[in-house]
Amino acid sequence: MHYLVTGGCGFIGSNFIRKVFREQPGVRVTNIDALTYAGNRASLADVEAEYGDRYEFVHGDIAERSVVDAVGKKGGFTAVLNFAAESHVDRSITGPEAFVHANVTGAYNMMELARRAGVRFLQVSTDEVYGSLGEDGLFVETLPLQPSSPYSASKASADLLALANHHTFGQDVVVTRCSNNYGPYQYPEKLIPLMIIRAMHDQSLPVYGDGRNVRDWIHVEDHCAGILRVLEAGRSGEVYNLGASTEWENINIVKLILRLLGKPETLITYVKDRPGHDRRYAIDSGKARAELGWVPKQAFDEAIAATVEWYRGNEAWWRPLMKA
Repeated sequence: MHYLVTGGCGFIGSNFIRKVFREQPGVRVTNIDALTYAGNRASLADVEAEYGDRYEFVHGDIAERSVVDAVGKKGGFTAVLNFAAESHVDRSITGPEAFVHANVTGAYNMMELARRAGVRFLQVSTDEVYGSLGEDGLFVETLPLQPSSPYSASKASADLLALANHHTFGQDVVVTRCSNNYGPYQYPEKLIPLMIIRAMHDQSLPVYGDGRNVRDWIHVEDHCAGILRVLEAGRSGEVYNLGASTEWENINIVKLILRLLGKPETLITYVKDRPGHDRRYAIDSGKARAELGWVPKQAFDEAIAATVEWYRGNEAWWRPLMKA
């Protein structure tokens, strides 16, 4: 196998690359990453050191066609996986153009590379494309897309382009949509690492609105296992939701982190809610479980405690990112 991965120096991409090298003897990976603020080559320093003969890093922007064409000319890829994305909702509100550039143009360039090469294209997407849920119900793959932010709209656009390529050209594409991820190597602007790091230093913990927005959390290791199963056995032209059925209100996540660190809840500060903040996300991943035999294995209580410990023990990784 030779995987062409985009955004492999990001949170989910780096965990995926580490996983395939660990589990697939002889695998090769080419990783294209623009190394924007959330891309950190240090996240794969261990991979480069151990698998340097089978791992290639290409520094480049997949929204630039010349970069993609240069990589495509080398050939030999058995699949293309698009992890690359601008993903922070707050940043998409203040600067949406970067999200169209990376998440739409970049994704299109990669699916076209895969189409020309005749290999499977996997688009890594998000449950945010579905919009906001009420108190009941779950996201299923057949729901209409109702994105609420420039970020989720850009991801929905890429999903639809991929599915249109399947319908029009018969291209072999699959799309995965995951719930909120947590685990090691996540950029510290995201909720869980941000709260861990600020609490460790007795800084205020900013919580949007009343803090009762609900998210369905999945450990990045389980998510990557799901992506690999979809890549290997997913039906072409299909969308697969990947979630762990672990719903938590944001405020309770914050309080849990404080308890794990032995810090007081007085550190919590409620701040003005962001525009268009979706109230609840929750995924029905029954399709992936029934068709592919994929089942999340990480117990949330244990995995969140391990995540806290990872950030406590890896300051050398996250400290430089706090200045970005």
